[in-house]
Amino acid sequence: MESSEQLSLEQQFSLRTFTDLVRSLSPEESQGLSVELYRRMMLKDNLYEELLKDYWDGSFPASA
Repeated sequence: MESSEQLSLEQQFSLRTFTDLVRSLSPEESQGLSVELYRRMMLKDNLYEELLKDYWDGSFPASA
């Protein structure tokens, strides 16, 4: 497994904490959070696309 597919110990702990929280939610709360998570994932994708576009267009600031 590639290192990019592995979680750090801190991330594993965070995931376990999140898992415990999700298991205590009602179905309605879980559905609402799922929709919000999906929306935020799309926003992150938009940001990555914009950053890559800026980089390939040459408008990304050069590193020092």
